[in-house]
Amino acid sequence: MITGLDRAAVAESVKRVVIAESRLPLRPADIPDDEPLNGDVLHVNSLGFVGMLVRLEDELDVVLPDDLFVGRGFTTVRDLIEVVLLGAEPVR
Repeated sequence: MITGLDRAAVAESVKRVVIAESRLPLRPADIPDDEPLNGDVLHVNSLGFVGMLVRLEDELDVVLPDDLFVGRGFTTVRDLIEVVLLGAEPVR
């Protein structure tokens, strides 16, 4: 569990989960934020995307509300990092 979510911690977790989903022998540092989720390196399909979200919620101890994903496109690792950060913000 990560306490005090910061961008670097979230980015590392997202990249670790994306790498695992793509079944690649890479380190999080090997993946740039602008890497496409479904391109030459990473291979994330829609079913895998849902599984990644569940793993990220567990790993980061956050709940990502469904409405957070409505109308959003996810093409790069950065897109996923940003939505996880947004979902992890405290409710005001």
